[in-house]
Amino acid sequence: MKRGILYAVIAYLAWGLLPLYWNLFQSMGALEILAHRIVWSFVFVAVILTISRRWRQLRSSLPDIKSKIAMLVCSLTISANWLIFIWAVTNGKVMETSLGYYMNPLISVFFGVLFLKERLSKGQWTALGLAGVGVLYLTFQYGVFPWVALSLALTFALYGLAKKMLRMDGIIGVTLETLLVTPIALLYLGMLQTQGTDVAWSMDGWKIVLLTLSGAATALPLMWFAEATKTLPLSTIGFIQYLSPTMSLITAVFLFGEPFTVTHLISFTCIWSALVVFTVSSMRKRAGSVSNQTEAALKREG
Repeated sequence: MKRGILYAVIAYLAWGLLPLYWNLFQSMGALEILAHRIVWSFVFVAVILTISRRWRQLRSSLPDIKSKIAMLVCSLTISANWLIFIWAVTNGKVMETSLGYYMNPLISVFFGVLFLKERLSKGQWTALGLAGVGVLYLTFQYGVFPWVALSLALTFALYGLAKKMLRMDGIIGVTLETLLVTPIALLYLGMLQTQGTDVAWSMDGWKIVLLTLSGAATALPLMWFAEATKTLPLSTIGFIQYLSPTMSLITAVFLFGEPFTVTHLISFTCIWSALVVFTVSSMRKRAGSVSNQTEAALKREG
């Protein structure tokens, strides 16, 4: 249990620090950063698979057309998520990324109802309503739709939905996800090189080194998260996951100087309240389910 909590905390701390990491490469365009992230992520996981001799496992991990389509959805949605996140960080919208990842669990629940026919309690429906109020309030007050936040929440929720269909080992999944889009990334980087518009290789040496380490920065948190899920209940992981957007929010306000207005406070309060209501309601629902199963088992034994 302690080991699982440690893995989860480290994973979400790493994700929470990513805005500081990507902000170092502001001179590059978001697409160029994404292309490098994809390529170096594939290089990193390919080295790990070679050392652990798991390439054969990779070949047999997509046995049918359904799993191949799910993996394609994973690859496209996580790439889109990375691109939006990188663009937001390099364009001074870190607070919106924080809002997006606070909203993500609630969007995932909605997708569960929509696509997996899961049932929600009244408390969980209330939580979704509160989150909707927070988003609408922010939209009407500023007159600008928070597309960054919603796009991040939607793409990551779709990614999670596709992942649920695959149920694949973390490192194998990251390898396949990056493998599918690496040729496109290499083609784009080659085009920039040919046109003489690439920025990466003209940066300071230490920044180039950090850029090549973006593969490790991408894959390691996913591996730590996979280890955490092996020993921790989802309710515990659910609490810990809010560490990442909280760090992003603090970074946005205190390090990047983004304004946190009364409108933001009201909107975020709605989202935070929704998360509290949702978490409490989910725990009660799970406890009731366990109690009913125990009671049914005792009756069968009796």
